[in-house]
Amino acid sequence: MKDYTRGYWHGAAATIIGSLIGVLILAVTTRPACAQNAWDNSPMNWKNSELNYNNSSQNWNNSPQNWNNSELNPNSKSGVYDNSGNRTGYETISPNGTRNYYDNNGNRQGYKPYGR
Repeated sequence: MKDYTRGYWHGAAATIIGSLIGVLILAVTTRPACAQNAWDNSPMNWKNSELNYNNSSQNWNNSPQNWNNSELNPNSKSGVYDNSGNRTGYETISPNGTRNYYDNNGNRQGYKPYGR
């Protein structure tokens, strides 16, 4: 007598294992993309850190003493303004592309990672 249940269970097991493998592959391939995105946005990432000289107001390019960033310069292209038209600070772009936002005194208020 032929055992038909053996073929059925082998097919079901293969389907279940195939589904699990598909889910695992999906989980493994999508997770690093999410983790990388979080790292790119993190202030702990050296590219975004205030401790990175390129993002520091101690760097002349980011300094409020630099005429290009000065609130006294009416032609400054780096000014950041509120909805009422009042200058609240200035923006600089580091060599790695991170946008840094400072208040008029040179205190870093935020950043936008490159490509965001």
